[in-house]
Amino acid sequence: MTLTDRYRRPADLPPRIPVFPLRGAILLPRATLPLNVFEPRYLSMLEDVMSGSRVIGILQPEGHGDDDEQESPVGTSAGLRKVGCVGRVTSYQELDDGRLIITLTGIMRFTCIDEAESGTPYRIMSVSYDRFAADLTEGLGEEFVDRQNLLRVLKSYLEANGLKTDWSAIQRASNEFLINALSVMCPYGPEEKQALLEAKDLKSRADVLVALAEIELASNGSSGSTLQ
Repeated sequence: MTLTDRYRRPADLPPRIPVFPLRGAILLPRATLPLNVFEPRYLSMLEDVMSGSRVIGILQPEGHGDDDEQESPVGTSAGLRKVGCVGRVTSYQELDDGRLIITLTGIMRFTCIDEAESGTPYRIMSVSYDRFAADLTEGLGEEFVDRQNLLRVLKSYLEANGLKTDWSAIQRASNEFLINALSVMCPYGPEEKQALLEAKDLKSRADVLVALAEIELASNGSSGSTLQ
């Protein structure tokens, strides 16, 4: 059963979800996020979710306070962003040293309502999915994306940074997969990542990606290139 078959409406997802706050990390619908889990609080969280819904919310901490430099702030006092994305654990591997290697596949974004009293070492949020119900429609808005411009800027960015990729695979990818996967993987900061996450639709997210890449190219003195 695919995620599209499993989750057809917001009510198919739990209203309270455990969350994994990670600075500089986002998840998006049908994109994947690999995670190396070693902290006891998150090992406990995974033990619980694997026997239940198998869903986890990924959202960023707010950029204020003494925990600014921590990837995942300790305790429950750190502020969290209001918008995140819930994903299902689709790959799970236990290592001999106690770590877990998992893959989350994004389902849909959510808005945090409040934090639930849970008594667990990890945080649980009450969330609403209503604002992002369209996330459950695979490929929605792909036809409005300027794919050629996105590929042009991506090619320039890869060349300017000396990066290699399977260009034929990129050209075969759907607009949705390409845009959301690039947004999850791109090496931008927390604010830029949150802008990509909260973009209202695929076209807007593609526009943000292009703008970020062009700013970096301009700052490095690189120019665009023509696709072959």
